[in-house]
Amino acid sequence: MQPKAVVLYSGGLDSTTCLAMSAHDGFTPFAISFSYGQRHAYELEVAKAHAKHLGAEEHLVVDFDLRLMGGSALTADIAVPKTGVENSIPVTYVPARNTIFLSFALGWAEVLGAFDIYIGVNALDYSGYPDCRPEYIAAYEKLANLATKAGVEESGRFRIHTPLISMTKSQIIGAGLKLGVDYGLTHSCYDPAPGGLSCGRCDSCRLRLKGFAEAGLVDPLRYAG
Repeated sequence: MQPKAVVLYSGGLDSTTCLAMSAHDGFTPFAISFSYGQRHAYELEVAKAHAKHLGAEEHLVVDFDLRLMGGSALTADIAVPKTGVENSIPVTYVPARNTIFLSFALGWAEVLGAFDIYIGVNALDYSGYPDCRPEYIAAYEKLANLATKAGVEESGRFRIHTPLISMTKSQIIGAGLKLGVDYGLTHSCYDPAPGGLSCGRCDSCRLRLKGFAEAGLVDPLRYAG
């Protein structure tokens, strides 16, 4: 029987690639997504529609509301930047988001008897979010093994897998295509139009389009304008 892995899956390019990579690594992937009041909730519709088709054994959607705290263009009435990828931490950063996400994933992993968690963070072609850095992931992995029954009883050791962390977006796309990922079944835009049409100008769209261009490929998604 294949070991289980919990995969943080948003419906986006990176997390979908991670889902495929976890299966390729010999795990049975269990996908976890989050409905947290995000502006780009269309990503969740994409995730719900395609998780099983893309290989997830089970798809869990956790529902909570980070709009209660705000503090981000993705969870408050703050404009999403459309002028290019910034050098500083942008307003699309959601405070503590990956810490919250990983906590839910860790809890589900304990219940499933899984010791492997995949997250598609990237510290190269990314928007500068502090919770995407290698040192953050290393710290969380240490916490996971200190803060759980399974970790304390040493029935297994939790591992946080970040296979994309040092890859360019074009390298991620190339790796996904080799694994058969259909990027037409993904969504990346932070500020989509009604119906899910990608804006093409937010950080996430720019990084995605840059990746396809550098790979010499055409993005299968439609964009506004």
